[in-house]
Amino acid sequence: MENTKPKKRIWLRVLCIVLAAIIVIVAALGITVWCVWSDEISTVASFTKLRDRNDDHNDGSIYRMDVKGGYYFDEYLASGGASSDSELINFITDHITRGLIDMTISETDIGCSSFIAKTASGDILFGRNYDFDKTNVCLTFTNPGDGRHASFSTVDLNYVGMDPDYDVEGLMNKITCLAAPYAPLDGINDAGVSCGIFMSYQGGEKETGTVATDQQDESKSNITSTTMLRMILDYADDVDEAVELVKNYNLHDSANTSFHYMIADASGRSAILEWVPDEGITDGGDNDGAARTLNVIYNDDPMYDELQADALFNFQTITNFIITPGYYDNAEEDGPGYDRYTYINGELAKVGGVVADEEAAMDILQAVGRRTWDTDGLGVTVHSAVYNLTKKTVYWVGNENFGDSTATFRYLFETGELTRG
Repeated sequence: MENTKPKKRIWLRVLCIVLAAIIVIVAALGITVWCVWSDEISTVASFTKLRDRNDDHNDGSIYRMDVKGGYYFDEYLASGGASSDSELINFITDHITRGLIDMTISETDIGCSSFIAKTASGDILFGRNYDFDKTNVCLTFTNPGDGRHASFSTVDLNYVGMDPDYDVEGLMNKITCLAAPYAPLDGINDAGVSCGIFMSYQGGEKETGTVATDQQDESKSNITSTTMLRMILDYADDVDEAVELVKNYNLHDSANTSFHYMIADASGRSAILEWVPDEGITDGGDNDGAARTLNVIYNDDPMYDELQADALFNFQTITNFIITPGYYDNAEEDGPGYDRYTYINGELAKVGGVVADEEAAMDILQAVGRRTWDTDGLGVTVHSAVYNLTKKTVYWVGNENFGDSTATFRYLFETGELTRG
């Protein structure tokens, strides 16, 4: 009888070698994937839901994401930035997913209101309403290191391709949300610098985007709307530094529409950045984005002298209304957001720019929330935030659920803790 034991031993040996080879290959692939995408894997793993949606109240879900690493933003600026949404999308896709998964960045119509005020105890506050439609949002935490600031920002996940009518589920959707650091709408960094973006509706019904005359310098890099905010949060120590950073780049507004911006710091200094025609509006209106130049209006500008005649603090307000003097023939009739602008200024003027505390600041935001202010039922206030620039804290309420502990979040940079209520 033929002895089959040696053959069995050979096959067992071959099988063991094959299995060992497969294990080595899988391990090598795993190590390679981890080495290449370790930051992205950790970031995706941190993506968690904080609050469920409530369709009856037009509330989207609220998520949290802790971004690991530098999300290639240094490389983005070093490469010359981007002069369009498509260039930005290409950069994000090439660097974050190595071209394997398409990413998305977009902009749509947004309202919003913000102001800077001081508390009775001396803290500097930056208040912000984000007005839009029902959507999912992500509280986005970054800490890139290497001389860049840690920050808290709010990101509308609709802008990175997430359907506002559904929860963000599945690995592919969470991977797509890795683009979130490139799309902040407002935020604060650990130096006490806060900023926000606001539509300015320039160009009438056609809403012409800005490619400012003084920012078409071929020697400068390019930057888009939300990445300008990211740059400020990551690199600016104060308002003056933020303004200088902006001046060093050619701004290209996203989605062929126009924006203006507000920046504030812990010293109590704030500035509104607007791009308007250098020689005023002609018969054609402000329809040429290339004819605009940067106008920086600080909160101690003489234009506020009458408004702040009895003020104890130089407050400043922004909505969708262009505040550059002489921009409108009739501001009350032609200025979008003029009603909210004058209401907030009126409330701050009553108290000389000094509110009692963060709750009082939130009360002002509540009064101009879309569910309260907009009697036509157009749009919602997605979130309201009071950033304490002195103490480096965040007081954040989702979807005008004021007084609801499940929709209220507080963050303290000193401890790194996000608490509810």
